[in-house]
Amino acid sequence: MQKPATLLVLAMALAFTASTHAELRLPSIFGENMVLQRDIPLKIWGWDNPGQSVTVTIGEQTAQGKAGEDGRWEVKLSPLQVTQKALEMNVQGSSAKTLGNILVGEVWVCSGQSNMQWAVSSSDDADLETLTAKFPNIRLISIPLVGTQEPQYDFQGQWLACSPETVRDFSAVGYFFGRTLHQALDVPIGLIDNAWGGSAAEAWVRREVLEADDAYSDYLAIWESKEANVDANMARWEKAMAAWKTKAAEAKAAGKNPPRAPRSPEQELKGQHRPGNLHNGVLLPIIGYGIRGAIWYQGENNSGRAYNYRSLFPLMISQWRELWNQGDFPFYWVQLADFMNEQPAPTASAWAELREAQTMTLSLPNTGQAVICDLGEAHDIHPKDKQNVAKRLARHALAKDYGIEIVAESPRYASHKVQGNKVIVEIDHFGAGLDTFDVRTPHGFAIAGEDQQFVWADAKIVGNNIEVSSPEITAPVAVRYAWADNPVANVQNRAGLPLTPFRTDDWEMVTNPKNSSD
Repeated sequence: MQKPATLLVLAMALAFTASTHAELRLPSIFGENMVLQRDIPLKIWGWDNPGQSVTVTIGEQTAQGKAGEDGRWEVKLSPLQVTQKALEMNVQGSSAKTLGNILVGEVWVCSGQSNMQWAVSSSDDADLETLTAKFPNIRLISIPLVGTQEPQYDFQGQWLACSPETVRDFSAVGYFFGRTLHQALDVPIGLIDNAWGGSAAEAWVRREVLEADDAYSDYLAIWESKEANVDANMARWEKAMAAWKTKAAEAKAAGKNPPRAPRSPEQELKGQHRPGNLHNGVLLPIIGYGIRGAIWYQGENNSGRAYNYRSLFPLMISQWRELWNQGDFPFYWVQLADFMNEQPAPTASAWAELREAQTMTLSLPNTGQAVICDLGEAHDIHPKDKQNVAKRLARHALAKDYGIEIVAESPRYASHKVQGNKVIVEIDHFGAGLDTFDVRTPHGFAIAGEDQQFVWADAKIVGNNIEVSSPEITAPVAVRYAWADNPVANVQNRAGLPLTPFRTDDWEMVTNPKNSSD
């Protein structure tokens, strides 16, 4: 059974013994240049000698607390209002600390894998974007990449004001998202980046939660085997390394690039795939810091387990919300981009199934999805257009959290009915109406009969509906749209937001574990 969040927090605190703290200390998430979230009660915490009284003062507010037996103290501040003028925070315990240049505004967590971690310096127009990144009221902090089974409560890092020098290595999607909010709202923006390239969603979830659910038992068993056999695996790795060194030397002598070195089993255990590693290493140290919400770009690493992602992704979001104890805070994500080769005929696709799992997660409250099946690059899993990705995420925040009248949702499948040799698909969330990109004829639809064999279909937009048919299918049963790794599809609304990939059938998924031959 999953432990309540309060018990977890208590266990975390008890694990951090008093001997660790000889004087007043604050975690790095609280520091100079930080942005505090406006309009919500705020928790400030740290460590000091057991029993030590601690006083926190900011603006006209003063709050007091006392360090427990484990040395941890916490105070609660009443909601603060937006300020463009820098504040100081004074903390008095066994010693005193003063934090300066603090602003109050909107704070967002930027998380996921490499496409969220992808830096401004590697994105489209990197030279112009860095040159013009002169926004001192946007503040940035990056969490060091630590993968571990041991809970971490702090990290080495600091808040920085956004400048051409500080923005270069920051998350491009995070920065462009925050910049859009800053320009639209004219309030300070704080961005916390803890994304880790190649990370698996299971690594972001507390391991005990996964262990309590049989749906993840096969995946956990793989890791349990790796953990139990690390010595034997190390011996094999050492032999592989010896062979690699020989091949690398031969390649160098021949003027060729050496093959990739085998990865150490010990390093794998500290990496971004092991269940629970990122929850402990890069998420736990910031949980409790006041935020507005989170943006997320991940899924590529889980595409082969898309069927499980249907439950894993909402589980992860729900767990984050439970631990943060800030209600159902906004959580907006990026759907997988188009990638890999285009297919000449309709076919099964693990990436399409992962996109479907992401869309299904919209059943959770206060969520939103940026559809980007038009922004990818066939031969690069890291498309460089992060600006439009960020704009689509920002639309959700501006419309849902800040009350701005702007189209945020991509059109989505609502229902369908068969009429003779046609399938009439009703579309919802279409904004000002449906449209197409590039050419007038809708592309990307496939249709099938009872034999479940899909063929490309003709399509026509009629109001809020799309009529789909094919002369090859006289008795249609199902329709799919943009159902491919790299779909050629062009339906959108008039705000330019693509129609969400969908299928009307519930036929077997290729990523369903029961279909595995392993």
